[in-house]
Amino acid sequence: MHEKERHRIILSAVQDRPVVTVQELVALTDSSEATIRRDIAQLHVQKKLRRVRGGAESIHPPQFVGLAGRPFSVNETINIAQKRAIAQKAVELCEDGDAIIINGGTTTFQMVHPLATKRCQVFTNSFPIAEHLLKNSKNTILLSGGVIYREQNIILSPFENDVTRNFYAKRMFMGAQGLGPLGLMEADPLLIQAEQKLIGQADELVVLADSSKFSARSSLILCPLERISTIITDDGIPDSAAKMLEQADIRLIVAPVSAAQGKAASSG
Repeated sequence: MHEKERHRIILSAVQDRPVVTVQELVALTDSSEATIRRDIAQLHVQKKLRRVRGGAESIHPPQFVGLAGRPFSVNETINIAQKRAIAQKAVELCEDGDAIIINGGTTTFQMVHPLATKRCQVFTNSFPIAEHLLKNSKNTILLSGGVIYREQNIILSPFENDVTRNFYAKRMFMGAQGLGPLGLMEADPLLIQAEQKLIGQADELVVLADSSKFSARSSLILCPLERISTIITDDGIPDSAAKMLEQADIRLIVAPVSAAQGKAASSG
């Protein structure tokens, strides 16, 4: 990752929450600890943040604390070909008239393009998904209420009796911070609280996760593997991960990204 992009992510992170640790920034930028420490020192000298023991803090601390994890604008540029292929497979599961839940995320966002030809009832907590489908499709759109988290472009409600409880779906589609033997992992407790409510409103849980997510880890478990009905990933999935899903009796759908890219390259 280029230095300018790392600095943008670091400055965004310190604006999101009071103190960000070196380890959190390493995870956000996929950089080494030494690189992050150099970046923090450089930004400290430039008076763009304040270096503290083990991390950094904003010079003007935020009044409103955001969510853990990379910003939407950064995530949407990562593994984009895989995300598009996975999203296409996800929409192939949808029929006109289906009631579905789409959780906010950069992989689930890619569902909006193939969904443009469908007529589904879509409940989402994602501003970008709702806006795109409203403008470019004939799907019925229901948007959850709550607080808007700008960096993740997501709406989360702290209340138990919100509109979520009034919507029932055949399937819920969601991404993942990571996937492992213990289940589906997420980065922030508030996200987990909101997503668990949504999962409870759907018969089937369909997880959209590119193959890199099988090596990613988080300290927070959203739900066990047993709750997942289907996982859609790309053809880079490790054999060990495929075996793990088979043992958990999870339906695996593989989107062939490598072949598609090769075909595009040969025709170009």
